[in-house]
Amino acid sequence: MANASSNFRPPVASPGSLSWGPQPLTPPGESALPVPVLIGIGLLCALGGVSVAVAGLNALFLSVGVIGCLLVLYDFRIGVVALVVLMPISASQLFPHEILGIKGLNPLNVLLLGTLVSCVFHMSADRRFVKLVPAPLLWLYLVPIVAAGFLGSRHVGEIAADFFRLHQITFHDQAGYLRDLLLKPLFLVGFAILMGAATVRSQKPERFLYPLIVSIWVMCLIAIVYFAFSSMSLDQISGEFDRGFFSPLGLHSNELGRMYASAYGMLLFAWAQSRSPKLSMPLLISMGALVVALVLTFSRGSFLAFILVNVLFVLWRGSAKTVLVAGLAALALLVVLPGAVFVRVQLGLGNFDLDALTAGRLDHIWLPVLPELWRSPIFGNGLGAVMWTDAMRSGHMILVGHPHNAYLEALLDLGIAGFVLLCAYWVHVWKGFRRLAGDTSLAPELRGLYQGAAASLLALAVSNMVGSSLMPVTDQVFLWMAVGMMYGQRLGRAGH
Repeated sequence: MANASSNFRPPVASPGSLSWGPQPLTPPGESALPVPVLIGIGLLCALGGVSVAVAGLNALFLSVGVIGCLLVLYDFRIGVVALVVLMPISASQLFPHEILGIKGLNPLNVLLLGTLVSCVFHMSADRRFVKLVPAPLLWLYLVPIVAAGFLGSRHVGEIAADFFRLHQITFHDQAGYLRDLLLKPLFLVGFAILMGAATVRSQKPERFLYPLIVSIWVMCLIAIVYFAFSSMSLDQISGEFDRGFFSPLGLHSNELGRMYASAYGMLLFAWAQSRSPKLSMPLLISMGALVVALVLTFSRGSFLAFILVNVLFVLWRGSAKTVLVAGLAALALLVVLPGAVFVRVQLGLGNFDLDALTAGRLDHIWLPVLPELWRSPIFGNGLGAVMWTDAMRSGHMILVGHPHNAYLEALLDLGIAGFVLLCAYWVHVWKGFRRLAGDTSLAPELRGLYQGAAASLLALAVSNMVGSSLMPVTDQVFLWMAVGMMYGQRLGRAGH
């Protein structure tokens, strides 16, 4: 972690001394921040200190958010770098979700809004600004999801009572439904759009790998440190009925596992392509941290995604040296892996029990939900429709907020029409990744990042059979970063 953070330099110095953007925001040689701005920030810091003494930790978060917004208003790319680090952890309980008791007022939302305002201010005169939301993203992805959100909002009163009684959801009306099931997930898409804008304005977008590494380390340490200070053993957290080990953090093992697997794929290919020792070593060490954290999730779907990423790495690179190194690495990993991993992987394989193999999904989720697909097969039933299915309301399936199958969820919520559009969008993204992965005009690390994103996308497409979603969810956060960079890369090239 020290290596990654020591190489990262956020763009807060004089823009003339950096190569992040083709158009410096201040003339070379001038101070990055004028004296009045520095004085203003100093006064705000002093005010923040007084506020903390009076109002406690909430005031600290608010003060940091205000000061951060001032920096972001100067250069929105500062906000994008901060979002890269904060977006993954924002879903956990370690991150403040409200300040001063006001829902929606939290550091991430303040930062996201400030970055968006700054982006609009700085790019409003740029003819590429209107193209920051590409047509495929709008029509294949956003439109069907938004339509499903408004369709589902009519069914809030039909949600099974146990969701409210057991506090499985935090809303009770249509406004809360739209906030939690539609608006919040779309923050990931907003993050990707801002990522694209920052890439457009950066001469060396490969430098975004540094905040990516920092973010990955934060997420890895969450799992590693939490396990280290727990009283649980590996055998205990690998059990079939201990999948909620990370729940006190506000994250699920499967969710974390898929996040780690996708990040690993991106770093693996970037490391293989890297020609910079200053970047290669942090990438390699970070991959090791990801493997450790991934093992701690004991998520079989994520293990499968991890294996597929490595198989694709060998197939796509195709050299004898790659095969040899990969074989030795796999052998070493099999030797050092704890026995609990093999026990977990073999669950349900002995007598080929499909229900045990799917951890109860087949009999207790998928089969009860199937009849609901015919209620509205073309346009679906709305986001989160599993919560008001007949099987859920009658107690004939376990209490879950999603069907634990990305494709079943898309068919149930968006119907055949929405399912086809979402699949078409992700095919479009995969082709975009592959195209940039072969673009020799890009920095080697960037080509590797896009190739790794393509491999991770394929791997997650398989593991999505037992979880995740085709719609924006937390475990896709690093992929959405790559999506944003892909759009920015293409848009920046079109502008030259």
